[in-house]
Amino acid sequence: MATRIKNNVYWVGKVDWELRHFHGHELSTHHGTNYNSYLIKEEKTILIDTAWAPFSKEFVHGLAQAVDIKKIDAIVMSHGEVDHSGALPELMEMIPGTPIYCSPNGVKSLQGHYHQDWNFKPVRTGEKLSIGNGKELMFIEAPMLHWPDTMLTYLSGDNILFSNDAFGQHLATDKLFADSIDPCTLWEELLKYYANIIAPWSKMVAVTLKELNGLNLPIDMILTGHGASWRGEDVQKVMAKYTEFSGEYKENRIAVVYDTIWGGTRIMAEEIAKGIREADSEVALSVMNLGSSDKNDVVADVFRAKAVLVGSPSHNKGVLTSVAGFLEEMRGLGFKAKKAGAFGCYGWSGEAQKRLNDTLKSIGFEVLDDGIKNMWEPDAKAVEMCRAYGRAFAAKVK
Repeated sequence: MATRIKNNVYWVGKVDWELRHFHGHELSTHHGTNYNSYLIKEEKTILIDTAWAPFSKEFVHGLAQAVDIKKIDAIVMSHGEVDHSGALPELMEMIPGTPIYCSPNGVKSLQGHYHQDWNFKPVRTGEKLSIGNGKELMFIEAPMLHWPDTMLTYLSGDNILFSNDAFGQHLATDKLFADSIDPCTLWEELLKYYANIIAPWSKMVAVTLKELNGLNLPIDMILTGHGASWRGEDVQKVMAKYTEFSGEYKENRIAVVYDTIWGGTRIMAEEIAKGIREADSEVALSVMNLGSSDKNDVVADVFRAKAVLVGSPSHNKGVLTSVAGFLEEMRGLGFKAKKAGAFGCYGWSGEAQKRLNDTLKSIGFEVLDDGIKNMWEPDAKAVEMCRAYGRAFAAKVK
């Protein structure tokens, strides 16, 4: 079903209410997602992006209700990832010669996924496509937002920026715009999406935002590839938020993340947190067990934090696998300007804290001290030691 957005621009995408994991099982999607696709019906009829492959037939059937598919003059593929391009093979069987506008890297991506020699029209930043009625599409390459092939498309006249993954969220909704969504859920999902998907490429986000601002394009709407889109005042709000995210983003927050075997490291985590609270009544504080928490929610919390404390008992001459995996995730995400410390229990060898500190340093966190460890289960003396450590840590990051 097509939903009119503005003048001759329509939404023709798919709402995936059931999705709970994305990128395989790497990313949790508690609220589902949208695969947003758009149809422009001027003198030329243009389709922007498609939907994920499992919904190919449904997508093409719905598109056929909105337009005679054989009258589609061109397809714009913002990004070759299969959640946006998955319905292309189904569609191209019906209109095999239709030109596909994409970035030069988009050609490589689409050929790599589908092994088809479709009628590709590679475009660079600033190139335009006239679509009639005095309107044109302008293409803007946006590499690493979040793939090398990503590009944005601007529709003149209607002042719409089609942004694909940029500014999106994994959020299933039948309401097109952010101003109709619960703001707590909306902004939480925007941050989670950025922290888990876009953050490794923050330098390129800053470059693209600067380039976009330099073009001086009037933008009344940003139509995203996932979740809700943006209009009116929200356009500047979300662009300002991305500018914040792309810098050394941090809030007045400390994240305590750990895993435990028999509960000793959990006690340490909770007592350290109590010490932090005793020293600072204003700082936001979260305590998360990596063995039982959703890792992507933990990543979002750490992205927000100015400091992170990581805890693990010593195990097999190292740290627990959940903690090691989390730190490897941090390495790839490349969060900046985070202060850090380490803690944990041990029984006989006690290697974990040094391993944690070495890893934290190697991924770019500023380790403030040697950390704290305790042999066997914490007793009353160890509990007070943990609280004292928490108070001292809070003072160092205040």
